[in-house]
Amino acid sequence: MTFLQVPHSVIEENVFNALKEDIGDGDITAELIPKDNISLATVISREPCVFCGLDWFEETYRQLDDEILIDWCVDDGDSLEAGQVICTLSGSSQHIVSGERVALNFVQTLSATATVSALYASKLEGSETKVLDTRKTIPGLRMAQKYAVSCGGCENHRLGLFDAFLIKENHINACGSIASAVSEARFHNPEMKVEVEVENMDELQQAIDAGVDRVLLDNFDIESMRQAVQQCAGKVITEASGNITLDNIQQVAQTGVNYISTGSLTKDIKAIDLSMRFD
Repeated sequence: MTFLQVPHSVIEENVFNALKEDIGDGDITAELIPKDNISLATVISREPCVFCGLDWFEETYRQLDDEILIDWCVDDGDSLEAGQVICTLSGSSQHIVSGERVALNFVQTLSATATVSALYASKLEGSETKVLDTRKTIPGLRMAQKYAVSCGGCENHRLGLFDAFLIKENHINACGSIASAVSEARFHNPEMKVEVEVENMDELQQAIDAGVDRVLLDNFDIESMRQAVQQCAGKVITEASGNITLDNIQQVAQTGVNYISTGSLTKDIKAIDLSMRFD
């Protein structure tokens, strides 16, 4: 399985900001512990999950104290059982407790994203339809969550507003028409892929006539979606979006759409229950 490659500079920045937010001018509670105390700590999962966030966890302790040793028992993308040991840490007691919350926050959140993504991917196992994420991510953690999506077995949509066109209703209204918006996109960035969101069959035909690369079928019912796929066959890549759930995703895939995108992978998540205990 190929995961999204996240530049280390992004991980460093994520961690730096999180530590600054949490520790500020100093961890006054950790300062109660003698400076020369050395401890061994174990991190375990309290519930089944798909693990993700190893690099963010390690970077947290690298920035705090690069002499803390971390022994990993799992890797990103691994499926864990409740009670499974994730890693052990040894080193300064002060620094281990100071980094605990930030390190666990990253892993709990990213594992939650990976776990939800794995559930969605499992629903389409054996299908040619692929599940995509969206830009509905936690501010500041776009790359991290998209990495977690890939760890869970789903795929990434565009990273942001800079790497692909997605022309929506407001863009169309401001430009005057689907054809005008697509023409402007081709003029300004001829190498970029152009996708247009459509809400009915008439808009779909306008998008096809404008020569788009992909259409996003927004909140189409199943029968309309099936008709849209037939209309696009051999011409345009299709993507379904809007009110996609674990209960209906298989039915949507059976229409023959190429992709299904859902914000649920990154926004409708509940942090995985993990804990760190000193031995």
